[in-house]
Amino acid sequence: MVPTTMPEQDTNTMQALQGLENGSSSVRLRAALAIGTTPDPRFVDKLIERCAIEPEFSVREMLTWALTRHSASMTVPGLIDELRSELAQARSQALHTLSKIGDRRAWPAITRALLTDADDEVARSAWRAAVVLVPEGEGRELAAVLATQLGRGERVTQLSLSRALIALGAMITPTLRAATTDLDPRVRAHASATERLMRDPDAGFDFAIEEAKRIVALGTTGQER
Repeated sequence: MVPTTMPEQDTNTMQALQGLENGSSSVRLRAALAIGTTPDPRFVDKLIERCAIEPEFSVREMLTWALTRHSASMTVPGLIDELRSELAQARSQALHTLSKIGDRRAWPAITRALLTDADDEVARSAWRAAVVLVPEGEGRELAAVLATQLGRGERVTQLSLSRALIALGAMITPTLRAATTDLDPRVRAHASATERLMRDPDAGFDFAIEEAKRIVALGTTGQER
């Protein structure tokens, strides 16, 4: 009797799916790599599900890569569903993956609520996804929403926001200029640092933010610089 290949394929599928739940991160990493190397629609739901709970960063990155190897028509709807999850990691990783896929059909799902999410990692992922997915003509509106987050969080969060704003281009200049006169000194400093970083990317964010804090402390306005 000549054996068929289907049972072997089914066995390999089951092994890969089981590998994603293995207690060893290296086994999970190899399973995600194998799935991405040989894409199969049957893997998509499990990959998305695993993204929400996977504790290891390197494995999450491989899960995202594996998802990008599948058709966007298969992955984007499920990832959009994850944006409504109560789990912050589910929202964050779905946003990260959507930014890597780059399918602008996901844009309507990048809501103001996500861009201002209370969880810093979710918000940062939303900012990165937004600047990738924003349609032509909607950049100014996005910049206005992002500007409401100026002064938020610590260095990593502020740098992420600055990079997102700068990625939108010259259109952010009026928004940043207005923010440099905000009543909140943290907002003023962050806006000024972003302006400086936009003018001189080689200056570095740490230098830009410290210089901006110094200027704010001295009471120097944007017009005086």
